[in-house]
Amino acid sequence: MNITIDNLDGAGAVDYSAALCADGPLKISRTLNAPSVGSGMLDVSDAAVSVPVRRGRVVVTAANGTVLFTGYIATDPEAVYAGTGLKGPVYRYAFSAVSDEWLLDKQAVPLSGAGLAQSGGQLLTTSLNRVDARLFTTAGVMNGLSVGVFEPSQATSWSENAGAVASATYAAYRVLDGAVGLQPAGAVTHALSDGDGTLQVAALKTTAVKELANDVTVSGAMEPAAYVIETFAGDGTTTVFQLSEDPFRPKKTATSAQFLTDSFNEAELDTQIWQVNDSAAHLGLSSAGLTMTGGNGFDGQTTLTAIDQLELGGTLVIEAGSLQLGGASAGVVCGLYAGTTESANCFAGYNVRQSGGATVVVPFVKGAEVGTVFTMLQGHTYTLRIRLHCVEMQRVLQSYYAMVDGAVQAFGGGLVGAPMSVVFELQDLGLASNTPATVLYDGSVVTSPATCSFVAVNSVQLFGSMGFCRITQTGSAWVVSTLPSGVKMTRLIGVTGEGVDCTVSAAGKVTFFAGRVPVAGELVTVTYRNQLRAVARLEDAASVAAEAAGGMPGTAQWLGKVLKPEARSSVDCESAASAVLSFSSSRAAAVAGTYAAVNPADVWPGDVLAMTSAGQTMSVVVRSVEILDGMGSPETLTYKMAFANDWAEGLGMTLSEAIAADALLPETALSAPGHVLTNLQQLQVVSATGTTLQVDSGTAPPAGGGFEVRRRDGDFGPGVDQDLVLRSPVRSFSIPREGQIEHYYVRMYDGSIPPIYSRFSSGVFTDLPVSE
Repeated sequence: MNITIDNLDGAGAVDYSAALCADGPLKISRTLNAPSVGSGMLDVSDAAVSVPVRRGRVVVTAANGTVLFTGYIATDPEAVYAGTGLKGPVYRYAFSAVSDEWLLDKQAVPLSGAGLAQSGGQLLTTSLNRVDARLFTTAGVMNGLSVGVFEPSQATSWSENAGAVASATYAAYRVLDGAVGLQPAGAVTHALSDGDGTLQVAALKTTAVKELANDVTVSGAMEPAAYVIETFAGDGTTTVFQLSEDPFRPKKTATSAQFLTDSFNEAELDTQIWQVNDSAAHLGLSSAGLTMTGGNGFDGQTTLTAIDQLELGGTLVIEAGSLQLGGASAGVVCGLYAGTTESANCFAGYNVRQSGGATVVVPFVKGAEVGTVFTMLQGHTYTLRIRLHCVEMQRVLQSYYAMVDGAVQAFGGGLVGAPMSVVFELQDLGLASNTPATVLYDGSVVTSPATCSFVAVNSVQLFGSMGFCRITQTGSAWVVSTLPSGVKMTRLIGVTGEGVDCTVSAAGKVTFFAGRVPVAGELVTVTYRNQLRAVARLEDAASVAAEAAGGMPGTAQWLGKVLKPEARSSVDCESAASAVLSFSSSRAAAVAGTYAAVNPADVWPGDVLAMTSAGQTMSVVVRSVEILDGMGSPETLTYKMAFANDWAEGLGMTLSEAIAADALLPETALSAPGHVLTNLQQLQVVSATGTTLQVDSGTAPPAGGGFEVRRRDGDFGPGVDQDLVLRSPVRSFSIPREGQIEHYYVRMYDGSIPPIYSRFSSGVFTDLPVSE
């Protein structure tokens, strides 16, 4: 091997090949989806070359010109005493260099949102652009497979996040010679056979490192479970209402998860948050924040777009604060777009236009104006908010990958459809902080996109400024009041000073602010999700039967936790369990081992070795490679390769042997992901009297089925009489009242034998007076 080192002294790359020591040969260590390391010993006593310096650029090439390693000396070389020469003590210098991504790992990883249903190549390129797009080219990045949800960690290095992206998409990344590369695992196959002498059987060592498993139980994260509708009665004085259960909230914080925030107080727009499309420089920064000085007159051509897409699940609050608009303004502020940035694709946003010589804002939903037109007063400063509420917290399902019979197979994935409530409100910051916000629109849509692009500004011709922009995920709670007159209105959740009605704590306490207390006869309905540990259990029936041959027990159970990609729901757990079963019931998937070869074609982690011995071919994925220089002529490079298949060492998913302690383990295994009916996303209590609750399930019953109501969650099914209240074959039905505090659970079932039910219940909770 030949080695050059650039010591950053102006001399450029200097050839250190002659200084390599035989007793400390040059070695390159490559690990799947992690930085490579190059190390060796140098003798610089002849003064032909100097001692390498920290940060020196190292390039190692083979005699045939193949670039084997490029990187940087991360720490000062270590002086190793070698004896005494004519001029005194002699030292050699041991060095260790880390591959090129060391430059990226030294920089902070910016806080970012989750990647949603994007290819591994897109995510890797985005992560590079966020840190420093100027350092490397991305021509070798293939888009490859898609993730469901990938959440980068700000607490880990760029290479750790890059490795997680690659692993989640069953791929291998590398950074070499100034270029970032990503290609699917197995894209390169090295065929080795004892028949033609390319496989040296004596150098091959294999072993099965795990037992077969054909009954798999996996746990995931805490997931939103029952769809709870809890109703209270106002009396004009009660300010605090305690929910029966803690509402599900995102894991990032106890109270809320901030998706995006920018105070526009830097020297230039933050390209780690935004993509700026502004060829004529109409968007800039000033002491007032984001300044808008017009546009080119066309929709979607002068925009400030968040890099990360937004998952439209749970309760989201989108804010444009300290906003001033004037002149002949036209465009959209705080727009969510399902597709390209143009008005027809705007799911929700504030449309800004001219009317009678004044600038007005109008709520914009699904490409059309709705609600109240509001005139922006010259010189006034406003906060515009859009509140979105979806009963589904998680709209994107996770994807898992495994190699099955030499080909990568996908499990899971997809999007979750759901209705959505939408509220547009406006606060004039010149008014008292306790002045109620002005609601411009309070409505709902039957279908909503699972993800959207967020465009803070789509300036056809906007003039003005925006002090800050923020998107917050506040959890699953949503509060609606039914006044004694029968009028319904959404109660705004937030903190004091925002012109809102109430706050909802992590412990389920709903507190109304002064002046917003529910009046006598007002019904307060809180919609939220409770939570359970996600879990699933599946079996490979064919494997169980095969193992039972000869009268032996056929079931081989395995329990564990899905660590990466995170299983956010039971559906994700079922997908993960399916992926695990695809390899855990195969003996070949438990194989791990090593192989050594001299001067083979260059091998990288992620390549596949197809090894044929005694007429049998075994394909294995290379996990690490160590290249040793034989210090001879002609060149001899020894490649020591460690390989493993999915059950021996996970690639597409990371598992833990310990299942979550709070998981409720299924008693029996399913033979395939659960066949369930749709959850009752739109069930609602139409009316509540002293004697009955009138319920609308929100959907027509299945043929031969209906809706089952019980006092406790669980034990749904025919022949189970305990806790059964009623079964209704029609969409709307009445539940008789028995006490002030009541809990009922509803699931849909069909006419199958046995019947199939919804996966989760809809909970109807009440704390209302009953008739004597």
